[in-house]
Formats: sequence, structure tokens, C-alpha cells
Amino acid sequence: MITTADIKRIRSLAQKKFRDESGLFVVEGEKMVAEALASSFAVEAVYRQEEIGEKAMERISSLSSPSPALAVVRQKPESPLTLPDKGLCLVLDGIRDPGNLGTLLRIAAWFGIEAVYASPDSVDWYNPKVVQATMGALFRVPFHTAGLPTLCRSVAAKGGKVYGTFLDGADLYSRPLSNGEEAPALLLIGNEADGIRPDVATTVTDRLFIPRYPACAEGQESLNAAVAAAVAVAEFRRRATR
Repeated sequence: MITTADIKRIRSLAQKKFRDESGLFVVEGEKMVAEALASSFAVEAVYRQEEIGEKAMERISSLSSPSPALAVVRQKPESPLTLPDKGLCLVLDGIRDPGNLGTLLRIAAWFGIEAVYASPDSVDWYNPKVVQATMGALFRVPFHTAGLPTLCRSVAAKGGKVYGTFLDGADLYSRPLSNGEEAPALLLIGNEADGIRPDVATTVTDRLFIPRYPACAEGQESLNAAVAAAVAVAEFRRRATR
């Protein structure tokens, strides 16, 4: 059973203002709902099309083709900034495209990243397009909003590495890389248009560049943020398995 008030509340969660006020967000799709139920997130309610009807599901869904299941889930409260003792973490500076952020969380889940940190001006973790793009990774990877200069300096103070991707960096494939075997290692990925900002760039210990092939190729100036992360993380993990 679903009421008019329920429908109004669920539809309002498409807007960040109401997600922030209520501390709730929406998950759509059988697989995603199952992932939410199996996770440590608190699921407030689950709606299934066979129970509420097709018309009601169309009204509460944000998808062009509503799925048979939708859940309302409670956001996790932001905890004080903590760092793992070791391991590789992904750090995102001003990522504003929801599809990119969702894909970055999927990449983190696939490659066993310890945690993902994003600057406060990055797109909202619980944006519906972010949630859908994660394909369930939202429930499997620890993620945090953090002041990046402080975070990076903390890792460097612990003897860890802070890597960043830059157009003037050293060839990714020829540099020594740490997967955080003894102290945490961070891999910074910059904003889609502007890259890593100057105040964050000053904290980087190792500047990396993903080379074009062939090296003399012209045209494309840079890679999409999620693509750059996938290429770089794959190389980090390849080194770890040698």
C-alpha cells in the first residue's frame, strides 16, 4: 500500500534540499534494492510494482522506464575524518558529473579500493543519477566528504604517497607505484574541466601522466575523469600482483 503522502515524499527526494532535510535517498532496480537490503544501510521502505501498481510506480520513479522495485534508504551520517592504516584510496577533486562519480565508485569497488574521498563541492553522493551509475557499489565502498588539502597532508605526514594525474606529470608506466603496503596511498583525480586545483596540487608527492598512444598523437587533450581513474588504478593493481 502506498499513500499520496508517500508518493509526494518519495518524489521530493529527487532534490538535494529534501534529501538533506530528511536524510533519505531513493534506490531503484531489483539488484540495487537487494544490495541495499544486504548492506549496513537502513532501508526505510521497499515498494514493488506488483504491490502498489504500475501507475503508482511510474509516479515515484525517476527513471524513464520504471523498474519493478524501489527502496527509500537512510543516508549514513558523515563520520569524523579517518584514514585506513594502509591501502590505496581514491580522492576526487570537484567531480560534478553524476555519471562520473557513480562510475568512479564502481571502479573503486572493482579494484578493491580502501575508501573514496571527495571534496565538499563534488556532486552529492546520493544524487539519483550517482546512485544508479554506481550499480550497487555505493553499498560496497566506504566513501567520505573531506577537505582534500588536510587529507593529503595527513597521509604525507604518515609517510604515505599522494599521487595525482597531471598533463605535465611523469609517465605512469615508468614510475614506481605504491599500493599502500605500509602506509596509505592516495590517487587524486581532478575535476572534468580544470583538473586538480592548485591548493590540492601542492600536496601531491608524485605527479603522474597517462601517456597517449602513439606519443606523437594530436587532438584529444585529456581523458574523462572516470576513464583516467580506471587506467591509473589498473596499473597500480597490476604492479601489486607481480
